[in-house]
Amino acid sequence: MLKRRGNGHMMGKTHALSGALAWLGAVPVIAQERLLGDYAVSLSAEQVAAGAVVCAGAAILPDIDHHNGRIANTFGPITEHMCKWIGKLSGGHRQATHSLLFAVAMGLAMDVLATHYVYAWWACLFMIVGLGLRGVGLDFEGKEPQSALADCALALAAVWLMHNIDMSFVGFAVGLGCFAHVVGDCLTPRGCPVFWPLPYRIDVPVIPRTDGKVERWVVMPVLSLGIAVLAVRSVLGDATTQWLTRG
Repeated sequence: MLKRRGNGHMMGKTHALSGALAWLGAVPVIAQERLLGDYAVSLSAEQVAAGAVVCAGAAILPDIDHHNGRIANTFGPITEHMCKWIGKLSGGHRQATHSLLFAVAMGLAMDVLATHYVYAWWACLFMIVGLGLRGVGLDFEGKEPQSALADCALALAAVWLMHNIDMSFVGFAVGLGCFAHVVGDCLTPRGCPVFWPLPYRIDVPVIPRTDGKVERWVVMPVLSLGIAVLAVRSVLGDATTQWLTRG
């Protein structure tokens, strides 16, 4: 359905979970040589875990256009002003940053940084992880600057743990995370301008109210279960997963 108006936005936890699920679901696909040929990538357990963190954080990125959202306080005044200006430049909340063009652009940009400008990539990774932590609620809501400082410390720790991992796959993880966010918001009444700069919004409102019962008691548990199953598959392999899930 195409619309021009609406309101509401999904919770950060839902977006982050959808990003992690999308990544874990994509890992077996991107390893298929018969599908991708020379572009197929086989990832280690460390890379799969790092990709899940990055994709979950990137699934929050489109909301950097929302200056009143929780993620605007992630790193205090820095992210507050950043979200304010991005919101103005992108046309407001759920405009340019909630599109396929944004997802592709972010994926390509992060791929270039991770491949050729590693220190700039670490700075972006710090931001992505911080946004993800705030999105899933690993902060002290309403307590600033303690919450911003805690986010900084956790994001720095994550960057340190991942700084020696080959992140050549990161462009795909970031693009996929942004795309997962757009898909999720399209399931709410307001929808998204998926093909921005075209003005039309796409919405399939199977989630009638954001932060409501359907999202909290149906969507989030389903996403969590999916992550658990796919994580087992990634770590232990297909044979173990079949053994665990057989009736």
